[in-house]
Amino acid sequence: MKQRARRAAPPSRRRRWRRIAPIIRRSARWGLPVLLVAGGVGAVMLSRFPEGQAILARAGDGALVVSARLGLVVNNIEVEGRQTTDVATIMDALSAGRGTPILAVSPSQAKEQLERLPWVRSAVIERRLPGTLRVRLVERHPLAVWQHGGKQDLIDGEGAVIGVSDLGRFARLPTVVGDDAAHHARALIDMLAREPELAARVTAAVRVDERRWNLQLDHRIEVLLPEENPAAAWTHLALLQRTDSVLQRDIQAVDLRLPDRVVLRVNAAAPASEAAPAKKAHPPGKST
Repeated sequence: MKQRARRAAPPSRRRRWRRIAPIIRRSARWGLPVLLVAGGVGAVMLSRFPEGQAILARAGDGALVVSARLGLVVNNIEVEGRQTTDVATIMDALSAGRGTPILAVSPSQAKEQLERLPWVRSAVIERRLPGTLRVRLVERHPLAVWQHGGKQDLIDGEGAVIGVSDLGRFARLPTVVGDDAAHHARALIDMLAREPELAARVTAAVRVDERRWNLQLDHRIEVLLPEENPAAAWTHLALLQRTDSVLQRDIQAVDLRLPDRVVLRVNAAAPASEAAPAKKAHPPGKST
């Protein structure tokens, strides 16, 4: 049986397609960006009116629903750098959990929320499609307790206040006293650390006239550091302790402010005890 031959398109139609095809390709290449720009402009215009904002909100909600149906939901949350901040607090700040549309999570907003937490110094949040949130934290490390204006605050190495109310578990940290003490605490503690055995005995440091420090050792001995070159004076005191056990004496203060001498202030001598009363004489009696 003879097959019916396919009838060729008329030459006029082929010529018309050859003319139209480049136009369609150019439209596809340039039309999509134009549509996107137009859509963006339209969204901006709509956002200026309450009705337009409602339309955009509904469109955004619809897009999130579609994205969730396509599998773009939070399945995994990776947290790096966490030492003190509890996991539940981090989750609350992210406003996200398993099943949350991942496109609904705003990294900038989550960053702002996390950096409001007491222990968080900085945070970086990344969305890794299809379903992973990655959180990188840099936490604050407590350095000292800052006493100022009749109150106490926990501070980090930058002098920033760590907003915690219970300071009882930080009793091992030194206390720095004075309005500007927080800003100079890091330099002081680094200096003290050069003599670790002596530094372990420092219980408080008082900033004097915003220019020098008085230290308290073992809650009983005051050490007056000079304004100029306090590190050398601190090293000298450590040497005196190693060679002469100067801090084991019955002293009240060690004055290191003079460059050529160390002045020790001893505790006042206790008043002499009253003489013991004489024993009462036995009543006279017959000797035997």
